[in-house]
Amino acid sequence: MRMLRQASAKAACAADCERLEQIPNIGPAMAADLRRLGIGLPQELAQHDAHQLYTRLCDATGQRQDPCVLDTFMAAIDFLQGAEPRPWWHYTEARKAHPATPPALAWFSPRQERPMNPSSR
Repeated sequence: MRMLRQASAKAACAADCERLEQIPNIGPAMAADLRRLGIGLPQELAQHDAHQLYTRLCDATGQRQDPCVLDTFMAAIDFLQGAEPRPWWHYTEARKAHPATPPALAWFSPRQERPMNPSSR
């Protein structure tokens, strides 16, 4: 078995992943969301489409999830399919450009300031 990086307990490559939480960008809350969708192992996640998972999670929770969740799914799946670990925001532009991304999600960028809610003034 390959060694895990001690500081973060995140896997250096897909072969090191035994638990969802070892995938870069996946913490306890995101791992719980994946388990809610029936995905318990990293190898299972690697076989899924990020856009379909995002839609399923929105349906399961009854609310639209933050678009960054889709970026995180994209990052995790890409890593499990052999890519270097990258932060989830590296996938924002790919999400925006992907034809399966609904227009309501294509606008959001984590580096962009969100408009102030007029009712909160």
